[in-house]
Amino acid sequence: MDGPARWRILRLHVEDGIPLSALARETGISLRTLERWHARYRADGYAGLETGQRSDAGAHHLPRELVRLIEGLALSKPRPAIATIHRKVTDICGTRGWPVPSYGVVRSIAGALDPGMVTLALEGAASYRDKHELVLRRHAEQPNAMWQSDHTLLDILVVGTDGKPVRPWLTTILDDCSRAICGYTVFLGAPSAMNTALALRQAIWHKSDPAWPMCGLPDVLYVDHGSDFISRHLAGTAVDLHIRLIHSTVARPQGRGKIERFFGTVNTELLADLPGHITEGHPAPTPKLSLAELDSAVEGFVATYNDRTHSELGASPRTAWIAEGWLPRMPESLEDLDGLLLTVAQSRVVRRDGIRFQGLRYVSPTLAGYVGRPVVIRYDPRDITEIRVFDHDEFLCKAVNQDHHDEKISLKEIQAARNARRRALRQGINERIAVVAAHTTETPSTAEPPAPAPKRKLKVYKEDLR
Repeated sequence: MDGPARWRILRLHVEDGIPLSALARETGISLRTLERWHARYRADGYAGLETGQRSDAGAHHLPRELVRLIEGLALSKPRPAIATIHRKVTDICGTRGWPVPSYGVVRSIAGALDPGMVTLALEGAASYRDKHELVLRRHAEQPNAMWQSDHTLLDILVVGTDGKPVRPWLTTILDDCSRAICGYTVFLGAPSAMNTALALRQAIWHKSDPAWPMCGLPDVLYVDHGSDFISRHLAGTAVDLHIRLIHSTVARPQGRGKIERFFGTVNTELLADLPGHITEGHPAPTPKLSLAELDSAVEGFVATYNDRTHSELGASPRTAWIAEGWLPRMPESLEDLDGLLLTVAQSRVVRRDGIRFQGLRYVSPTLAGYVGRPVVIRYDPRDITEIRVFDHDEFLCKAVNQDHHDEKISLKEIQAARNARRRALRQGINERIAVVAAHTTETPSTAEPPAPAPKRKLKVYKEDLR
């Protein structure tokens, strides 16, 4: 009987003055029970009439060793079903003389196990670390105090230089304090020191867009243990630029949570609306975008991301990076930065008409004194309208391609143009060969075929020679 039902009976005594003995005779409830209800009502009011739960409700009274047995079976790999555990426990209880627990008790004991213990026992240390271990969240106190850098394979297919679908990569440089994206690069192929250098170069140097003010040298660069991040070249460059290089713990992405969250934002907010987006459980889509078009889309998204309010900061990353105004630490010149970061180097000989590279010709007045001499050129694969020329690691000049000096052309675009030209030529060749085949008739030969030569038998015994 619940509280309202008890009150409907007891109120006849409280409000109407009917004796409890009379109520006991009319309702069939014992006088002692009615007196106990009345005492609860006087002590706690209407709430005292509610049914109280026993302090040991839901508890079981099983031997400790039996409880440990049930828990141990529940932590076994592979984890057995509750029915299997109950059946094994019943058999063991029969031999040990223990009370046999019900199926519900076995289920409650197995379900009361610490989730961390279950994860560690059944899924291993790595899964336990990712789900249950405490994470120390670093937070830089000022902009450019610490940058994070990492790569991710994007959930989208683009048209490669050979016309085939391919998944691109994204390398991002993120400022830890403001969450601002300082630089990025979209590329094909595996991550390399070159792609990392391109992203760092963009992050460090001034941008042409005034709405993207992030620049300067960070005090700390926080990276993982990828082959490009642990390369000797990057380590030496960090020393020359006075950047402290810190590697995260191997196989522990928790320390790079901020940049990982940005990667998730890119995949869900940007790529989901682009053609070629890869959806799990669906067939591979047909790519429509080129790498350059995807790069433009990422650039627009970065601008939007830097200008919108961040939920944790209460301000946009750009506003948080600018703060109250400050001067970032910069390298002495772009040439010095390129000499340290750009790892794409090629040897060329200076000709009378300049330097030839990738089918383009680059000229500079400084090259007049180096005709016939070998030099080393360095370039940005995203813009090969100009190259930087070095002589024994000493910067000489910047040579430009006069045919494209007022536009930006990438190495990927050059390769795509070459492949398209080659395909067009191949198609033309095939069409002409088909025409020749259609108008050429071969005259069948009337000559009798020559008689087949007699087969020589293998002679094994002396008698075969007779």
